Parts: sequence; C-alpha cells; structure tokens
Amino acid sequence: MRKLANAELKRLNVEEFKSAEKIPITIVLENVRSALNVGSVFRTADGFRLEKIILIGFTSTPPNKEMHKTALGATDTVTWQHLNDTREAMFELRSRGYKIYAVEQAEQSVMLNDFTRLRGEKTALIFGNEVTGVEQETIDASDGVIEIPQFGAKHSFNIAVSAGIVLWHVVNQELHEK
Repeated sequence: MRKLANAELKRLNVEEFKSAEKIPITIVLENVRSALNVGSVFRTADGFRLEKIILIGFTSTPPNKEMHKTALGATDTVTWQHLNDTREAMFELRSRGYKIYAVEQAEQSVMLNDFTRLRGEKTALIFGNEVTGVEQETIDASDGVIEIPQFGAKHSFNIAVSAGIVLWHVVNQELHEK
C-alpha cells in the first residue's frame, strides 16, 4: 500500500464545494465555548459536505485565529450563520421542513445505533456547550434526542468528537440506504 498524495485525492476547491450538492444536514452549535471545537466541527462538516452550520449565542464565529487552527480553511467552504437564540434557529429550520434532534443524554433518547433517518430528509442536529450540554428548553422543543452509547467512567465525549461520531452514523445512512 502507498499513501495517496493530496493531488490524488481529487478534492473540490472552494468554488466547486460551494456549488456542489450538499447532504441536507445542518449542525447547530449552542453556546460552544471553544473556538478549537467549533473549527473542528467546521472541518467535519466540510469533509461530509453538509449543508450548513448555525452558531448560537456566544459560539465563536469566523474569522477567528483559534478556529482557523482546526478548521484549516473549512470556514471558507461551509455555509454558516450566527443567531443569538436557539429558538430562532429552530423556527427557521422548521419553516424549511427540517426535523430537529438534540444530541444529549436524556430520558426517552434514542441511542445513536438505533437512530435512522430517510435519505434526503432535512435534518438538524443540535450540539451543546462543553459543560452544560444542550439546554433543557432546546431539548423540550426538539423532535427527538439522540444519545451516543458510552461505556467508560466519563459521562461525555468532547463536542467535536461527538459531532464526528453522530455525523458519521447519519451520513453513512444517507450514502448507504437502500
């Protein structure tokens, strides 16, 4: 086996990415403290060619030096929007036909391995603050809650890791649904 050179990967340039068809998934980051985490989510959204990221409240917005360290240019490719309030984002998403899911540990949550969505279904995934998680008011207003199964001593994953895990599962369903 030989590692592929970047030129062999046939990646899209910024303009090609912007005009390419996207997977109809929007990520909502609710009051995420770390610009490094936000940048990592941008890079993941680019890698999966997702539709959009909505940044809520005090979540860092581009341009941001710390965010750039982990986004590696993805803030130039992924469409993003900043809103002050999650309810405003949810209203906008619902008016455009999105199903909205909070990613959190909650009563009546659906374990990620049991979560399914239909190919092409407009889906918004809300990830919360590194300490407090997704706000209860947001959970109450969501169409459902997705929980990542965990088996260790710690009670949570890093937000960027959580986004990667959930997005891989959801995008994999999009690509492989029969």
